[in-house]
Amino acid sequence: MKRYMLDTNTASHLLREHPAVVRRIVAAPMASLCISAITEGELLFGLAKRPDTKRLHLAVREFLRRVDVLPWESATAECYGMVRADMARRGKVVLAPLDLLIAAHALSVGAVLVTNDRAFGQMADLHLEDWTE
Repeated sequence: MKRYMLDTNTASHLLREHPAVVRRIVAAPMASLCISAITEGELLFGLAKRPDTKRLHLAVREFLRRVDVLPWESATAECYGMVRADMARRGKVVLAPLDLLIAAHALSVGAVLVTNDRAFGQMADLHLEDWTE
């Protein structure tokens, strides 16, 4: 089964009920969807910045209960180190630090990264899909 890792921006689109994103996620088998522990951290950071937004807190917590959150492991760290060194050699370090961690995580587990951030296109061998279209 193909695995889809939702980037933080895709998770945010889902939480804001973007129609195309909701449609694609509902159509996908739940077991095919995952997020990186890095994305979980970004979502929780967003909650910490907005402690009074009860609806958002409920939505994020429910999402995190349902989606598979993949842990950051040594194999992922190995992939990250190699990818970052390769991009630096080619002068292609255009991703923000957390985005590079998420992209390496998707690569390390063979997942398609679901994002609408075009900067990820600079990363060799990373399979991307944009579910906002």
